[in-house]
Amino acid sequence: MEVFFIKQELPINAQIRAASVQVIDEEGKKLGIMSSKEALTIAEEKNLDLVMVSNADTPVCKIMNYGKYKFEQSKKEKESRKKQKIVELKEVRITPGIEEHDFNFKAKNARKFIEGGSKVKITVKFRGRELNYTKLGEATLNKFIEELSDVATAEKKPVLEGKNMFVILSQK
Repeated sequence: MEVFFIKQELPINAQIRAASVQVIDEEGKKLGIMSSKEALTIAEEKNLDLVMVSNADTPVCKIMNYGKYKFEQSKKEKESRKKQKIVELKEVRITPGIEEHDFNFKAKNARKFIEGGSKVKITVKFRGRELNYTKLGEATLNKFIEELSDVATAEKKPVLEGKNMFVILSQK
């Protein structure tokens, strides 16, 4: 069993403190400006709620079934959350002196990730004295960027952070 909690953002019925309000009925017809008590009476006669839609100089209130309205809003919200695509960040780790076969294998995997809709972070890990040859690592990353240039673009130039240099590639 699923429980729904109604978040109340709009003032309804007795919460409306304005002296006079502009009223719109459930079909969308304007009933004109009247006191909030009269509008509340009309809404109660129809077994509906009086909901303040806009808080202008003269507040605009609509006669509607507030529970049904909130349920439909939550349903729309759920539907929009379903349609959202969450972009994942996949990581491919390499070393500055990577061999040709390993390079091609990692590039093929990165291409598969990018075509699948993910972003790819390519990290060059420097160990020991390799840190003196950061240009070699940057060249390797640039070779990666060039290899995948038909499907991806680099978000920014390769960045060195500590013992790692990385670049993030996203789909064109």
